[in-house]
This record gives sequence, structure tokens and C-alpha cells, in this order.
Amino acid sequence: MIDLINISLQFNGKYLFNEVSYKISSGDRISLVGANGTGKSSLLKIILGELLPEEGIVQKQKNISIGYLPQELIYHYNKTLLEEAISALTDIVELQNKEKEINKKLEEKGLDEQTRNDLINQLGEIHHKLFDMDSYSASSKVEKILLGLGFSEEDFDKPTDIFSGGWQMRIKLAKILIAQNDILLLDEPTNHLDLDSLNWLINFLKAYQGALVVVSHDKNFVNQVTNKTLEIFLGKVYSFKGDYEAYLKYKAERDAQLFHQFEIQQKKIQETQRFIERFRYKATKARQVQSRIKQLEKMELVEIPESKDNISIKFPSPVQSGRFPIELKNISKSFGDKLVLDKIDLLIERGDKIAFVGPNGAGKTTLAKIISGVLDFESGERIIGHNTFISYYAQDVADSLDPELDIIDSVSGINEEKSLGELRTLLGSFLFSGDDVFKKVGVLSGGEKSRVALCKILLTKANLIVLDEPTNHLDIDSKLILQKALIDFPGTLVIVSHDVDFLRPVANKIVDVRNKTIKIYNGNIDYYLEKHSSEFVEDDTSNIKSAKSEIPVSRKEQKRFEAELRNKKYQATKSLNKEIEILENKIADLEEEQKSLLEKLNDQSLYSNGTEIKNISVRLKELEKELQILFEKWEEKNQKVNEILQQFS
Repeated sequence: MIDLINISLQFNGKYLFNEVSYKISSGDRISLVGANGTGKSSLLKIILGELLPEEGIVQKQKNISIGYLPQELIYHYNKTLLEEAISALTDIVELQNKEKEINKKLEEKGLDEQTRNDLINQLGEIHHKLFDMDSYSASSKVEKILLGLGFSEEDFDKPTDIFSGGWQMRIKLAKILIAQNDILLLDEPTNHLDLDSLNWLINFLKAYQGALVVVSHDKNFVNQVTNKTLEIFLGKVYSFKGDYEAYLKYKAERDAQLFHQFEIQQKKIQETQRFIERFRYKATKARQVQSRIKQLEKMELVEIPESKDNISIKFPSPVQSGRFPIELKNISKSFGDKLVLDKIDLLIERGDKIAFVGPNGAGKTTLAKIISGVLDFESGERIIGHNTFISYYAQDVADSLDPELDIIDSVSGINEEKSLGELRTLLGSFLFSGDDVFKKVGVLSGGEKSRVALCKILLTKANLIVLDEPTNHLDIDSKLILQKALIDFPGTLVIVSHDVDFLRPVANKIVDVRNKTIKIYNGNIDYYLEKHSSEFVEDDTSNIKSAKSEIPVSRKEQKRFEAELRNKKYQATKSLNKEIEILENKIADLEEEQKSLLEKLNDQSLYSNGTEIKNISVRLKELEKELQILFEKWEEKNQKVNEILQQFS
């Protein structure tokens, strides 16, 4: 589909990548990875054609369609949500516009019979094409995608101008999914999705038939939707067959090997330099000295990745709060006529590490702000426990930073116990190294500002910390560093997040916020996902069957019911489908080995090597047995999936 041939790109005089070649084929599902600043987003733009490489060419299959979701915010104007979404069906929209034009012409008076017949024939051709494109069900498909991404039916007729930045990105994502592109380039698609919408997107992308290239720091998402990893590393790209989890194991082994080679080479360089310095002016050793100088000049230095193993951050030890840092009693909150939270009771115990999950717009951020004391409420009581000190990190906290201050000045003075060196180390763990700490806040990107604000939170001595989507702008290394700090934090945490892998070792209690109320799950995120899934299944086995005998539901209720049912099916079969995917990957690997060995047997030059032929024959028999076992397991898992799905029919 797309060939990158000897692509090179520089930034500030340094190669992001140099003479890179790679082929993206139909059906490829690629995770594009690399440290921040290695050029992942730039490579996506080169594939798209939005950015030209300094050297090399990009060859694309004729008439290929590419959908691209950038990190940068995109705003939509002058249309309703539904109109904007439908506009992604460009071929259908174009034909529908022609249909309107012809109908207008047919209404004109004085048309001669020949012209009228020509217009009618054109109209017939248009109707035939629209039928072939299944245009009459296109509107329904558009609505399903919008609902899956978290929009409500009431949103369909709202102007796009009123939606916030996160929802604007969802509109763009919806249009990309609606357009049925041949290849999708998605740059951090999960940043503005809640857990429900994220699960829907994962399910959608699993069924998507085209090629996929994803840049994402959400490990759970990447593991589920990709099966190849393309790494930008030290100016080159390296392809790795396998999901992100497998790639990380490979990367750890490779990096360890590189560091070992680097140490050996550095030792060799130092020994050579010592020899040169010792005998530089000794005539009898002149030839040997020159030989070693040339060795150093010709030596290809081993390059190593930046090591973050020694970087760690730690919250200051806070004073201990009372047993219950905060309690909410009968809390209700409205925005205008819209009731968001209705009579909420929540008791937070010292040491709780609570994750707020649920659909966007359900009130997670509102509840976090009420706990933090930055938002008032209409009724109820907020009780602050003994010795409770609260710190709050908001999604838009970057806007409160002073744009005239340097980064280092922005974090100074918050914690007097931290030296300048310790502050710089902390900033370094969030990608501000060297002279970066002297940049003005006003010139930073939104993501960089968010990281500065997060550093400020880490310097406070609060014993109750509330974090609203803290990982949106962090790379995987920085997320791991923050994650470890939160695990070790001795105080109480409330985290609004949809990042399953980030929450997994941190949260010990989950609060699901939806339908104006909350439900508490006393366990980690995996416990919540399991219970949440089983609740869906239990609901459906009774609700679905009884619905047939009840009064017909409204169109709106039916659509909501269908969307919930799809999600329940996904949740009920998620773990089995993951096992099936692993089996399919193993089968594909063994079949590839089988094919390679059979090709070797067809090579006449091998006939003289009886031992090799025997070894190949033995291995082919082993492969046949292994494949038989895997196929039996695959059939067994698929049978279980079908049995579960039958419960919903």
C-alpha cells in the first residue's frame, strides 16, 4: 500500500531518522513507538503527505484513502454534529448533492423532453450508485459510531462549535472511522476518551479491515489493536513482530546488550587512549601509537538509549490525616437545568487509592472538583477530616501557570526542602533536561505545561491528592515513574483516568460514575472490569428476553439498548478473544515456519545434504502436531465465545 524509501528528516541540525525504508501492507496493524522527540508524529505526517522528507520518496498505491488523527486540536464549525459526521461520507455526499441539483432542474418550467429524459437517466444512475454504496443505511452507521464514541442522540442536532476540545477530537475521530479509509494513522487517539468509549474503539478497530498505524502511550490499547511494533531508535526504524508487551521484553534485552557492548567499547577506548598518551613521544613506539590512533578514528561507536532506570520521583512524606480525610453526604450538583450528581454519598478512608471511571460527561471531574473544594454544590455536606490537606491537579491546570516565569522558577519555593539540583532532577524525569528548565512557560506546548503543573503537585505536602487525567501528556517512561511514585505515596489518592495499565497497580478501589450516581467496587481495576462485565451479562439474560413481550421501545431507547448490548457482548468475550488472538498469532508463526521449510525442500541443491533433509522432515512433523493442538484450542475458544454470544440472542 505505502512504501517509504530511504526517508530522511532533520530537526535543528540533527537527524530524527536517516535513510529509513519500510513498507506498510494491507491489513498491517502497527504500533509506532520511540522516545519523545524521535519523530513519531513527523513520520505519520510524511506517510500522510503533509510533511515532505528532506531525502527519499513515499510511494502510495493509486487511489488509496488515508484517515489521520493528529494530536493537535481541530475545531469544527457551521454544521450540526450529525451533518459534520455525515460529511465524511464524501462519495455519498457528492452524489446526494448531484441528486438535489438534478431534482431542482427537473422542477424548472419549460424543459424540453430530451433534456428532461437526460436528467431522469442521470438521476437513475445516481440512485443506482447510492444503492450500491448502501447509502440508505449510512446514516444509521454514522449514528452508531457517534454513540460508540460517547455522544448522545441529543447531541446530534447541536452545532459543533459548542463542543470542547476533547469532544472536537472525538468528532474528528468519528469522521475518520465513518469514512472507511484504507489506512488509519492515529496519533494518541485515547487521550480524550473515557473507559467506555475506549473499549468501544478497541472493539471497532479489532473488526476494522484496513491497515492501522498507531502512536499511543496507552499500553492496554496498543496491545489489543496492534500485532506489529515499529520502533524509531537512534535515527533508524526497527520492525518487531508481536504486540507491545512482547516488544518491551525484546527492548529490555536489546538495551541491556547495547549497554554491555558500550561498556566493553568504552573500556577498550580508555585502554587505547592510555597507551597513546603513555607512548606518544617514544620513537620506538611511534608506529604502534599511529596504528591505535587510526583504530580510534575508524571505530564505529556503540550508541545507547537514554537510561531512565536511575530516575525516580517521590512525594514528600505528608502528615497523617484522620481516619477519614473527607466525606460527602447527600451531595447534588447541577449545571443550569442539567442534574449531574444526585444525592451522592462517599466516605474516603485514609490510604484509599480510588479511581473514578465512567463515561465522559457523567460527572467524574465534577465529583473530583467537589472533593477538592474548587467547585460548589447545591445541596448536601462536604466534611473535611482531621489534619486533611488537599492538592488538586486539573485537566486544564496548565492555564493557571504564570507564562512569564521560567520552568524552574515555576516549581521553586513550593517545597523548601528540595534543593535546586533535586528540582532539576524532578523536572528531568518529566522530560525537561539541561537548559530546557530555563524556558518560559509561555512558549511551552499544552502537554509541556501540563507536565510542569504535575511537577508542582508532586512537590506539595498534601495527604489527599486528587488527579484528573494526569497521564494524558506523558510518555510511557514518565508514566511509569509517576506510577511508582503513586504506589509508594503513603497518603490518600483520587484519580480520574481511563488508562487501565496505569491504574492497575495503583488503585485499590474503583468508583463508577454514571447516571447521576456512583457505584463503589472494593478492588482493583481488573476486579472492576470483571464485575462490570458480569453485571452486563446478568442484566441482558433477563432484559433481552423480556423486552420482546413488552411495549415497543422508542427509537432513542432502542439505539441506547443496542449500544449497551454491543458493549456487553464485548466485555463478556474480551478475555476469550484475547486468547484467540494469541493462538492465531502462534498459528501464523508456525505456518510461516512450515512454509519456509517446504520451500527449502523444493531447493534441488539441498538433495546432496541428507542430514539437512532429515532435520527438516522431523521439524515438519513436529510443526504438524503443534498446529493440530493449537487448532483444537482455537476451535474450543471460539465455541465458548459462540456459547456466550448465544445468551444475548
